[in-house]
Amino acid sequence: MEIKGRVVGILPEQNGESRNGTWRKQEFILETFDQYPKKVCIVVWGDKIDEMMPQEGQEVQASINVESREYNGRWYTDVKAWKIDRLSGENENGSGDNPVVAKDPMVIDDSFDDDDLPF
Repeated sequence: MEIKGRVVGILPEQNGESRNGTWRKQEFILETFDQYPKKVCIVVWGDKIDEMMPQEGQEVQASINVESREYNGRWYTDVKAWKIDRLSGENENGSGDNPVVAKDPMVIDDSFDDDDLPF
């Protein structure tokens, strides 16, 4: 699944130890571009935090998996990102540190003069 939106918040990184070793996770809040925007908390795990974590204010498309699990009679749902493409090349402070990975498919061609007709 994929979801597009603007990163409106980044939560602190969490880490710990389990029987499988050390783990890390970081969550961010994505606000969708819908007519009635929704906020979705998306989690990034492990080394992917360093590779693909977006900055606040960036517009991104996240490829996600939605997974639910039961614990003590209660159900918990995670939205896990496995790929994040930046839709804008600048973060909130205007620095273009992150390259543009994905672009809007609509391209405007200004190569025509005002008096030229396309037919």
